[in-house]
Amino acid sequence: MRKKINLLLLGLVRFQSPPAIPAAGSSLSALWTFPSVLAASLMIAWAAEAAQFLISQGLALAILAWLQTLPEFAVEFVIAWEKRVDLMTANLTGSLRLLVGLGWPLIYATAAFFNRRKTKQPLREIVLEREHAVEVVSLTAPILYFFIILIKGSLSIFDSVILIAIYFVYLYILQRIPPQSEEKIEELEYVPRKIMTSSRRTRNTAILGLFLGGGLIMYLVAEPFLHSMLVLAVSAGISQFVFVQWVAPFLSEFPEKVSALYWARTVRNAPLALMNMVSSNINQWTLLAAMLPIVYSIRMGTPTPIPFSAHHKLEIALTISQSLLGLVLLINMRFSWYEACLLFTLWFVQFVFSAVTPSESFFSVHLVVTILYFVWSAVELGRMTFGDREFTAFKVFRDLAKTHLTKPAKSFTK
Repeated sequence: MRKKINLLLLGLVRFQSPPAIPAAGSSLSALWTFPSVLAASLMIAWAAEAAQFLISQGLALAILAWLQTLPEFAVEFVIAWEKRVDLMTANLTGSLRLLVGLGWPLIYATAAFFNRRKTKQPLREIVLEREHAVEVVSLTAPILYFFIILIKGSLSIFDSVILIAIYFVYLYILQRIPPQSEEKIEELEYVPRKIMTSSRRTRNTAILGLFLGGGLIMYLVAEPFLHSMLVLAVSAGISQFVFVQWVAPFLSEFPEKVSALYWARTVRNAPLALMNMVSSNINQWTLLAAMLPIVYSIRMGTPTPIPFSAHHKLEIALTISQSLLGLVLLINMRFSWYEACLLFTLWFVQFVFSAVTPSESFFSVHLVVTILYFVWSAVELGRMTFGDREFTAFKVFRDLAKTHLTKPAKSFTK
């Protein structure tokens, strides 16, 4: 499978047809891979929704995020293996900016639409649950560490060790948080509710089966799914950098969007949908970024850092500034309508200018948007300093840490 993806992406980034496979045949495979990805996404989402009553919701979402990003890891692995330094940051930054700039607003828009249809009232904001403070606060460490990576201008195996350590600390904290109250089981959708009202053996078997089955399908279908979709994208004449930065991440993140929108449509689960995206953010800032220098060094035969050009630094700075803003906006444990609209607007502006060949206007727009993200973050932090906005997530996280981090995690087989 790795060899097939290798040949495919190497051909695509060089603007060649995929080796030995006709475009028409590749396109037709979408007829079975597309519904397979949909089915796998729902299976994993059902498992995560049920598992939150046995383990912490955050840990269930972390498992979900890892399984969902298998296609993304496959794409980045190939790019690093082929030593395409010019494209490594393109795919990483594009995928992260899609999650915050498009994914988060899309969750709000979906929840707002279904809330309006159900209650005839507007949805002003999505209010997070207390335990979501763990995901919000955990997003802080990788973002701040990437400032160091940006300043030194390279990504090395040493950075990989730090980023992986951050991720495992995040998992350690999550597994100490208690599961959801069983009183909420009646609020579940039909499939996860049916699972949770079954006997313990049936329940645990179903959850593990859905996680493993959905993950296996995702692993097996990732290559032909990307193959069929990417052939269509490249045949449309999309430029190399835009293809790697936007098209490939959009397709590889498709499973995340399926489960997030599935939850967002119920409105009450919109916070769960948003945390699904935040978990994916943490996953990609840590594990996905850490994988790049490891694979690159193996391919080079010696520990070799990935250097950043001026263009790469601007892309990384833009991505850091956007994620930092996203973090700051969630610190009060709320995500409002105007925040969703402005996040999407700023993302759309730099997305449009990403479609042109890097030029003076390209760099100017990206720089301006980066500055706007930082300024907006500073304004919100200023509001918190003067009491107009609360540091709720950090306060709740402190309380959760005092209450739960010294206690053993509850068993999955309770």
